[in-house]
Amino acid sequence: MSPAPKVVNAIEAYRIWSQEYDQTPNALLALESRVLSRRLGNISGRRILDAGSGTGRWMEWAQRCGARVFGVDACHEMILKATGKPGLEGRSALADLNRLPVCDDAADIAICSFTIGYLASAGPVLRELARVARRVIISDLHPGAVLRGWTRSFRAGGELYQVQHYSHSAEELEAAASEAGLTPEWRVEPSFGDAERGIFNRAGKEQMFEDSQGLPAVLITAWTRSPD
Repeated sequence: MSPAPKVVNAIEAYRIWSQEYDQTPNALLALESRVLSRRLGNISGRRILDAGSGTGRWMEWAQRCGARVFGVDACHEMILKATGKPGLEGRSALADLNRLPVCDDAADIAICSFTIGYLASAGPVLRELARVARRVIISDLHPGAVLRGWTRSFRAGGELYQVQHYSHSAEELEAAASEAGLTPEWRVEPSFGDAERGIFNRAGKEQMFEDSQGLPAVLITAWTRSPD
């Protein structure tokens, strides 16, 4: 029997994971990137805030597309990885997402990617994102996938870790967004496709891929700030 994973909070998890994070294939991130990059369209010249920026995955992509980028994250080690990438030096700040060190209307779009599930309540961060950006996009592991037993886990140093995670339903997010003055724009609930099949195959998880076919894996929602 395999040993039980060591359960750690998000900051500790990403401190441990930071050295290998960019080299670890991740089907969830691949699916989200594939879907959301198409939804975002032309962002040239836009100001993009990545809330929960980690090693700068979305900042890198947005900068290549001509956007002006900046990010915040709660893990110092992940920020160091982002800072070392071309064009991202000085673009990240260590901060609590519930109290963003950013002025009102600092961004055109705020992206909060696979981060809100590490917060017990969605309300405070949605209020902050609505304060600093006119458009807010949040993605996370789909609540249905959580009910099916999916976890946020990784291996490092030969040990298996599981990240403490809160599941926020679509209804909960919509209610919190409404209270923050945000209006629904669109919502997608994509499943894994052939583009992600290779990641499962390389990990020896072909059956997991087959079992997940047609089932939503990621929840991505966009809102715009209601007129004053």
